[in-house]
Amino acid sequence: MADHTPAYGDLSRCAAMAPPRTPRTAWIEAGLEVLAEGGPDAVKVEPLAARLGVTKGGFYWHFKDRAALLDALLDAWEQTGVDEVIARVETEGGDARDRLRGLFAIAFAGDRLLRIDLAIRDWGRRDEAVKRRLQRVDDRRMAYLRELFGPLAPGDDDEVEARALIAFTVFVGSPFIAASHGGRTRRDVAALALERLLLR
Repeated sequence: MADHTPAYGDLSRCAAMAPPRTPRTAWIEAGLEVLAEGGPDAVKVEPLAARLGVTKGGFYWHFKDRAALLDALLDAWEQTGVDEVIARVETEGGDARDRLRGLFAIAFAGDRLLRIDLAIRDWGRRDEAVKRRLQRVDDRRMAYLRELFGPLAPGDDDEVEARALIAFTVFVGSPFIAASHGGRTRRDVAALALERLLLR
């Protein structure tokens, strides 16, 4: 009886002809966008698959279930919003003022990070595990701001803490303020606020 098992080379050709699997990062990126648009309840497998133009079966190559995807979204948010931001600021270097300006430039470069941040803050109001993750992330951000503001007010922990909180509040609170600024953009005014915080 003839053996019809494909040779190794035939298997390789079959694999090469198979449609590429949607990468895990694509599911996470789409999930973050949906999270920013509609909160965690909007993050569902079938609508995500439709958004990506694939079947939902591909989802289970990367994630055990929806809960695993939600955890991955939180991991990606922390990596992007803390680890990568700090790494970029530190790579660009400079003194404390230079790095604070760089940090603000990243924070106000676009609204994607902030939209995701706000969705997670709202989510944390209803989910204790997310609230704990949010506190950890905010603690890391505040620690970095203290590190940057420290040289501007050496020995004055109260001043450093106040400046760090004000800077953080400008980032998080800006979308909730509807006021106009006499022809200035919100980004312009945020930059002016930072310059005041950089004074000795």
